[in-house]
Amino acid sequence: MAEILIRNADTVVTMDDSRSELAGADILVRDGVIAEIGVGLSRDGETVLADGCVVTPGLVNTHHHLFQTLTRAVPGAQDQPLFGWLRTLYPIWARLGPEEIRVSATVGMAELALSGCTLTSDHLYLFPNGARLDDTIEAALEIGLRFHPTRGAMSIGESEGGLPPDSLVEREADILTDCMRVIDAFHDPNPGAMVRVGVAPCSPFSVSWELMRDCALLARDANTMLHTHLAENSEDIKYTAERFGCRPGQYVEELGWTGADVWHAHCVKLDLREIGIFAASGTGVAHCPCSNCRLGSGIAPVRVMRDAGVKIGLGVDGSASNDVGSLIAEARQAMLLQRISLGAGAMSAREALEIATRGGADVLGRPDCGRIVPGCRADLAIWDISRVESAGSWDPAALVMAGPASVRDLFVEGRQIVRDGRITTVDLRRMIELQNVLAKALAG
Repeated sequence: MAEILIRNADTVVTMDDSRSELAGADILVRDGVIAEIGVGLSRDGETVLADGCVVTPGLVNTHHHLFQTLTRAVPGAQDQPLFGWLRTLYPIWARLGPEEIRVSATVGMAELALSGCTLTSDHLYLFPNGARLDDTIEAALEIGLRFHPTRGAMSIGESEGGLPPDSLVEREADILTDCMRVIDAFHDPNPGAMVRVGVAPCSPFSVSWELMRDCALLARDANTMLHTHLAENSEDIKYTAERFGCRPGQYVEELGWTGADVWHAHCVKLDLREIGIFAASGTGVAHCPCSNCRLGSGIAPVRVMRDAGVKIGLGVDGSASNDVGSLIAEARQAMLLQRISLGAGAMSAREALEIATRGGADVLGRPDCGRIVPGCRADLAIWDISRVESAGSWDPAALVMAGPASVRDLFVEGRQIVRDGRITTVDLRRMIELQNVLAKALAG
């Protein structure tokens, strides 16, 4: 049996049911699973010294558009709200192809890993020039992150009153067929799964009522999860009211888009009734604080949602609307936004870290992740608190307050993905060079 012993961490932040924090502790990993936590443990395999480090569960990213890492800081889109931002970028994204999708996903996941992320979802909702969801799955297998890709879609183009150009929409029958294909090919429902596929029509302003309903039926028949954007900003609310005559929460409830197998991205503009619907049904939310700020969408009512019992995880969102892919930065921003809107006691550093780990795992239906507990998956982030960001910190476990902003080491399923701050699984320098070549071609 393959064993790794992480020895003598200054603090292990377990995120177990009691939120225990252990000093001077060891973690024994066996065959990709946390086997034991204690002091003075023995092992038969490799030892990783964690003196001067804090160990946390790997962070969990519940919403991303990895293809967007090719279009960061695009002139003309930098200062636009959501709908104008989309209209500027859709023609650029229409020129992507399989290589662009794969390379951008690889670079985006490397960036996530360096920020402590071990499990990421992805929402790919456009498939130009032969691109497929398979391209992102190939990238995840190469990097080594645990991956929840979602087969997104857009079916209502500008000519029918939707937001995307007609060139980027698909026939709804073709969308459903390809959803079934990728589920059959890649979805693993078993504990410890490295790939789980979700079904994710893009948004109420880019697909029909019928497709939303049919996707829910398909996903539940296949026992997969459902994901979409919802209530992201005032324009989103206005569109839903004018087109469907209701609030977004009412719309998704009527369509069967609530429940423990559903999570919605953003939810900045949910009202109290909608929050109650989500809490009662077990529906999850992917909170994307940096993107919400970047697009001027507003501050999501995270404190109210948490207090009501809504499951909440963090998402970096796309790297064209963030424009960074750092989960630890999202945790800090989530804490700060609740404090600026509700006061200094609105969210603690530890609650923000909980949302980034255990919270995100629960949103994605992964109770085997997001915790350092015997029997859970060995997805672990080791943070070096001897660096300048933590110098003078009285509480190094409060990572979102006083750094560091990147991990020293990262393990996924017991496999070391980051060692001494460097990705171990791909030649990242070469991938960045290729990414920049592709981005310049798009800009030209």
